[in-house]
Amino acid sequence: MLMQNRDNLEKPLNNYHDLLTENDLIGFLRIAEISKAADYHNVIENLKRMHGLPRIHICGKVLYPKEAIKEWIKEKTTLEK
Repeated sequence: MLMQNRDNLEKPLNNYHDLLTENDLIGFLRIAEISKAADYHNVIENLKRMHGLPRIHICGKVLYPKEAIKEWIKEKTTLEK
């Protein structure tokens, strides 16, 4: 699948998966499979506030760099063994 940018240049969508939306992150972390929370976005908010979930803000939107999330998981796994 291709996406056009402002210059009408086509780029493959898979280049954009390095930054996850909150819904992407919920799927990536498999929150729906492991949480009993009624609203999975509350789980993400808790991870941000209480556990330092890495994120960036672009154009007023919160995005989650996939590599930073993977590193965060490794750090948490090591610390919480």
